Amino acid sequence: MPVDSLTTLFDNFNNLRVLIIGDVMVDAYVWGRATRLSPEAPVPVVHVARTENRLGGAANVALNVQALGATPLLCAVIGADAGGDQLLQLLHEQQLASEGLIRSAHRPTTVKQRILAHGQQLLRIDSEVETDLNDDESTQLLAAYDDLLDRADVVVFEDYDKGVLNEAIITECIARARQRNIPTVVDPKKKNFLAYRHCTLFKPNLKELREGLKLEFGEPTTDRPGFEAAVARLREELTPKTVLVTLSEHGVFAQQEEQKTYLPAHLRTISDVSGAGDTVISIAALCVALGQPAAFTAALANLGGGLVCEQVGVVPVEKQRLLKEAQEARLL
Repeated sequence: MPVDSLTTLFDNFNNLRVLIIGDVMVDAYVWGRATRLSPEAPVPVVHVARTENRLGGAANVALNVQALGATPLLCAVIGADAGGDQLLQLLHEQQLASEGLIRSAHRPTTVKQRILAHGQQLLRIDSEVETDLNDDESTQLLAAYDDLLDRADVVVFEDYDKGVLNEAIITECIARARQRNIPTVVDPKKKNFLAYRHCTLFKPNLKELREGLKLEFGEPTTDRPGFEAAVARLREELTPKTVLVTLSEHGVFAQQEEQKTYLPAHLRTISDVSGAGDTVISIAALCVALGQPAAFTAALANLGGGLVCEQVGVVPVEKQRLLKEAQEARLL
C-alpha cells in the first residue's frame, strides 16, 4: 500500500465507531523498591513509591480505538462498588462514554493489582468473579448493546472469561450484527471459544487455539502441518471470514479463504507484553470495518502489537508512530 494510501486509511479511522462488548477491568499498579526479605515469610518487602490505576480489558481496547482516532462505544457489566466507581472515573478522565455500562449489585468490578519493583512484576492480585450474568443482567446488557449497535461500524467481542459474555449472549449479539451487515471481530478466551460462529474475524493466540480446540500441536515454525490443521478445524467449526492467530515471538498468521499469510515479529526491546492483544484486536477491527484484506490487516496489527510491548504496563498504541513505522515498512 503506498504511503499516501496509508495516510488516507489512518485518516479514515477517525470516521469509525467501534462497539466493544465484553469484560472491562481496572489495572492497578504499585511501583516500589524491594531491598530486603520479610521476616514473616520468604517474600520481598516492597516500599511503595507510587500507585496508578488504568483501564484494562475491554476498556483498554476502547482506549486503543480512541488512540487510533475512532470512537469507542463500550458495553459491559461492572459492580456497584468502589472498583466500579474507579472505572467510571477513569473513563471520564479519558473522555470515554459510559452509557453502555450496566452496574450490578451482584458481582464485583474486576480489579487486577500488579506489584512491581526494579522493573519487574513481583505479584498480581485479582479481585473478580467468573460466574455468568444472571437473567436480569443479561437482559440489561442486550438492551444496551441494541441501543449502541445502530451507531456502530464494527463490533469487538473482548472476552476474558469473567462471565459477561456467554454462549447465548454471543450468539444473539452476532446474529443482530449480521442482520445489520455490521462486521464482528473476536478476541476469545477458553470458555466460549467455539461460541463465536459466523463472526467476521477470529483472533486467538497460539495457547488459546490449543486450549479452545483441545488439540496438541507444535509451534508453526516446527509443526506447520499440525498448526494449519488446527486452523482448518477452527474454520470448519466457526466459519469466520478471517482467522488471525498471534504467535508471540514468531509473529502472526492470517488466513482468508485459502490465502495464508505468515509474518515474522518485528525486532523490539520487549518490556511488557501486557495489552498487546488489545492493540492487535483494535487495529484489526478498524481494518475490517474499512474492508482491508487479511494480509494487510495482519501486518498492521502485528506492527502495532510489537510497539506497545516496548512500554511497561497496559498502554494504548501511538497512532502517529504506528503510521510512521507502517510507512517505513512499506506494508503491502
